[in-house]
Amino acid sequence: MIKNDLIKKINDKSAIVGIIGLGYVGLPLIIRFSEEKFKVIGFDIDTEKCRTLNSGESYIHHISTESIQIALKNGFSATTNWEQISKVDCILICVPTPLKINNIPDLQYIRNTLNSAQKFLRKGQLLILESTTYPGTTDEELVPIVENMSFQIGDDFFIAYSPEREDPGNPEYSTRTIPKVVSGITEHCCELADTLYQSIVDQTI
Repeated sequence: MIKNDLIKKINDKSAIVGIIGLGYVGLPLIIRFSEEKFKVIGFDIDTEKCRTLNSGESYIHHISTESIQIALKNGFSATTNWEQISKVDCILICVPTPLKINNIPDLQYIRNTLNSAQKFLRKGQLLILESTTYPGTTDEELVPIVENMSFQIGDDFFIAYSPEREDPGNPEYSTRTIPKVVSGITEHCCELADTLYQSIVDQTI
């Protein structure tokens, strides 16, 4: 089964993780996956962000330059090249969802991400939305795109939602120690997402 093959890759750390959005949510995830010896590719539309990270520097005050340099040594790289999506096994979307005037999350960054990544998606991948948004977003925005590609969700492609859990700058809580809520479109999707996050956090729910 494709699911079992991906679980094996996650467990033996051979799965390549792609993280879209290199901000205060995406960067801590990159660092955690890199600490656990996963190869990580970071995606962003900001060329300068990618250049800064690839040179071993941090642009977020509570994330140390040393942690970026360690991630680079463990195989991390940042890119604006969406073709690289085809190389990764697990894709985490961590783009902003700022509130609009009516206090509804603006989904333009999620939609732009999906439009950019869509033609590079392939069978056997796990796609996880982390961005803060309203219930129904995963079903309404991610599922139709994947179904239109004739993938079978839960069989040869997997979709999950796990809301970001960050408390930037708080020394008492880190990406690893904050419990992570995990869900999936199907049971297989949830199992895969849970397996992935269990490799980097102390507790999943």
